[in-house]
Amino acid sequence: MRKVLKSLFVSVAVLGFTSGAEAQMAAAYVIADQTTGYVLEAYKGEAKRQVASLTKIATGKVVLDWASKTSTDLAEQVVIPPQALEESGGVNPMGLLANDLISYRDLIYAALMQSDNTAATTLAYYVGAALRPAGGDRMRELGAVEVFVSQMNALARQLGMERTLFVNPHGLEPRKGLQPYSTAFDMAKLTAYAMKDAAFRFYVSQKERKVSFNRGGQVFQYLLRNTNELVGTEGIDGVKTGRTAKAGECIIISSQHEPEIIQQGGTTLVSPRRLTVVVLGAGDRIAAANQLLSRGWALYDQWAAAGRPVGNQAVQR
Repeated sequence: MRKVLKSLFVSVAVLGFTSGAEAQMAAAYVIADQTTGYVLEAYKGEAKRQVASLTKIATGKVVLDWASKTSTDLAEQVVIPPQALEESGGVNPMGLLANDLISYRDLIYAALMQSDNTAATTLAYYVGAALRPAGGDRMRELGAVEVFVSQMNALARQLGMERTLFVNPHGLEPRKGLQPYSTAFDMAKLTAYAMKDAAFRFYVSQKERKVSFNRGGQVFQYLLRNTNELVGTEGIDGVKTGRTAKAGECIIISSQHEPEIIQQGGTTLVSPRRLTVVVLGAGDRIAAANQLLSRGWALYDQWAAAGRPVGNQAVQR
């Protein structure tokens, strides 16, 4: 799979800028056809950068892959561990406390929709603990969250994300030690993989979602609001936002148009039309994503009209 995905992202078609205005919208970006991985346009797509909470795309997908493989019921409730509060960097919008009870499902919603670090770390704690016995002696020496992060990096390697390192499940940069990084190209690969999963697509497509948790026998409800305010516009049904001082404003969006249907004799050919736009280090991520999406569909139409060539073309700018 790694070789296949790598080959899909080799070709980059660039129609050229009339000025540097597009490049100034973000420190790096990629516009890609999500179905094939074909990159329509890129700017510094291979540059290593902080990606902040875009990290949680990997977190959510590792959890969903584990749940699917183990037939885990995501309605099952778990206890918020003190470690999740200590390592969340204070990003705890629901106000969760140690020993609160909450379902895996609502933790996934919180992590992916509202970028809740406490939720992401809680997921890593339990899933990592479940993965640890199967990982051999080295895995047993690691803490549960460390095991989970190793699984995130294993997924990255599987997808051919050769310039990516995850160091935690939420994306905040540690004060010391190894720093996380990725690239716009690598995050496009991760997004394409995640969006193939119908469950993942559903989580990231919600504008609002009411979740609940149990504290001392009393049930509290909380209305999550998706930080990706573009969801529901221009065919956008995901995927994630992120922001730190080092990363700047980041966003990945996935947008679909009606599929192209061609009748050839008695055969009907259906071509999905879905774009991924990755924006890293923007001053205004929403404006940048909107402009790049509009440009992306124009480039897509030209590419499709030319017969969707996939050979080596121009290099990214």
